[in-house]
Amino acid sequence: MSFSWSAIREDLARSSATLQSRCDYRAVRSAEPALRPYADIVALLGALHHGHLDFDGRNAILAALVRRSQGRDRPAGLALHVMLLSLWPGLDAIRNRCLRRRVGTADEISSDLLALSTEIIRTLDLGRVTNIAATVLMNTERDLLRAHRREIDRQQSCAEVEPDWIAAPPSWAERARMRAELRADLSAVIGSDADLVLGVAVDGLNQIEMASALGLSDGAARKRYQRAAARLRGHYRP
Repeated sequence: MSFSWSAIREDLARSSATLQSRCDYRAVRSAEPALRPYADIVALLGALHHGHLDFDGRNAILAALVRRSQGRDRPAGLALHVMLLSLWPGLDAIRNRCLRRRVGTADEISSDLLALSTEIIRTLDLGRVTNIAATVLMNTERDLLRAHRREIDRQQSCAEVEPDWIAAPPSWAERARMRAELRADLSAVIGSDADLVLGVAVDGLNQIEMASALGLSDGAARKRYQRAAARLRGHYRP
């Protein structure tokens, strides 16, 4: 699947211009005083990108968007899209730096940027942040570079192993049996959250992807994963 950077932005802009999105923006705007001077999304983004807002004014708008992005109602998706579009110049700069550093392919960087920035926005603690735009952008770039560093370390570690010492991988049937046994063990401790933990810890999916697969909200998946991980630590801790 291609994650063309320009295509991602066009898709965000297109999804923010539908009739439903305009209705959702009215709901968000009515709940957030900082957004009320802006009749529509175009006016809001124009003020953020080309206006003469001072720091406090811009921060107040971004705080409103983050707050609504973290909700569980339908307008939360619209608020997230607008938040990403508002940060697009900064995300674009991060992407260009990552391309120069050869952090990954263009598609990989685009995909990771979108996923990481979305996760950071939805989990941002507004009570502990003074500069919202800078915090989201710096944390996104930090997490992307850390993931790249971990992958390099993993590859180097694998390269140090002599091929003759590498055992043949288990068969598909054996992997399925081992997974079923692991799921049974997890279910005995954390019940129905076993699939969520397996998807994140074993299959390498992130919590947003597992939330979608299990029909949960991102917040519910995150809380259930944290609760399950705490129960597992308590169960296996000596």
